Amino acid sequence: MVAIASKQPDKQPKKTPTKKKISWETFQKKYLSREDKYKYEWVDGCVEKTPRSIDKTQSYIFDNLADFLDDLKKSQSINGRFIAEVDTFFNKQHRRPDIAFFTKVQIRADKSNAASIPQFVIEVISSTDQVNRLVKKLQDYRAAKVKIIWLIYPEAKEIHVYRGIDSQIRQGDDICSAEEVIKGFKMKVSEVFK
Repeated sequence: MVAIASKQPDKQPKKTPTKKKISWETFQKKYLSREDKYKYEWVDGCVEKTPRSIDKTQSYIFDNLADFLDDLKKSQSINGRFIAEVDTFFNKQHRRPDIAFFTKVQIRADKSNAASIPQFVIEVISSTDQVNRLVKKLQDYRAAKVKIIWLIYPEAKEIHVYRGIDSQIRQGDDICSAEEVIKGFKMKVSEVFK
């Protein structure tokens, strides 16, 4: 008995659409001041459009972090604040970190000044975040010598703390520290999610 193979059309893999490069000037005109439900970043000369990470269901995290910093300012000499989704360059990559700590000097500095790179960056991870984009963001932050990066996972109630390529996963009453950047800034994970 001879088996007859049926001829099926060759399936071609789907092509990943190539991103169109645009200039920084074009990005500024078209995307920088857009106010919608998306965050626009200029990465490798292309527009990255992602849903805003901190929504109303996660704003309590920013509030808890800001309250903790405000309380710490009462007993420490801290001259800075958290700012959400501010336009920042990390080694020529335009990013809008969910939350970043800026000193007063950085806040008032010229935008092109390398000293305006925050040394403590926080990303709140939502269900719409894509792992490859997140890894690229981490690489950009590390390349720019950001000292502390926190990835906050609200659904899992855990925080991944990065110092360079070293990372720690923190949960419950574990302490997360950013003392290298903000003297005395160490919180229990449970305090971030209260």
